[in-house]
Amino acid sequence: MKTYAGGCHCGKVRYEVTADIDKVMQCNCSICSKRAHLLSFVGADQFRLLAGEDALSDYQFGKRNIHHLFCATCGIESFARGTTPTGQQMVAVNARCVDGLDISGLPVQHVDGKSF
Repeated sequence: MKTYAGGCHCGKVRYEVTADIDKVMQCNCSICSKRAHLLSFVGADQFRLLAGEDALSDYQFGKRNIHHLFCATCGIESFARGTTPTGQQMVAVNARCVDGLDISGLPVQHVDGKSF
């Protein structure tokens, strides 16, 4: 596993994530498709928010089991927090917000979130 840094556009939100980001998930639900997220899911213990807790705004919809956290200044959702179907805490990292990660060669798993 590798430790990556990432964050929002303006830099107020910064994090570290330790993971093997070797694939991403693209969902077609209403929010993911509008925001063009490419997500990598990790356990909550693999994610560390370094800065910006006070800059985050929370948006929830639908079943309200994912906290779509975005920077109140620049509007970028660099990660989200939630629970897996088995009840474990997880973080969905927006791969587009990971510093220096070349997403062009990553395999993309397409998920039909519209149907959930």
